Amino acid sequence: QVHLAESGGGLVQPGGSLRLSCAASGRIFPGYTMDWFRQAPGKQRELVATIITGGSTHYADSVKGRFTISRDNAENTVYLQMDSLKPEDTAVYYCSMVTNSVRSWGQGTQVTVSS
Repeated sequence: QVHLAESGGGLVQPGGSLRLSCAASGRIFPGYTMDWFRQAPGKQRELVATIITGGSTHYADSVKGRFTISRDNAENTVYLQMDSLKPEDTAVYYCSMVTNSVRSWGQGTQVTVSS
């Protein structure tokens, strides 16, 4: 079983930055993928960014050039650096890991972009 603990959410003004962290613990197998999803009120959960074992990344078009996903393999931690934030980035952000073909989820952290 994998436990994911997110941190770093909060309230920020448009144009500002936040850095989310997600620490994984438990039965983690080599070669895992880590993702950040988000869900805004009344909307479906959407994939924001992915990073695989080798370091390759993928971003949703809506965040390309503004968000950066990275990972620390030694600490089993993934980060999401969010810059130039917009009100439409407001959502609950979820960390997710796929290891040994099993997907696990964090509890989510609220990000609110508002003046």
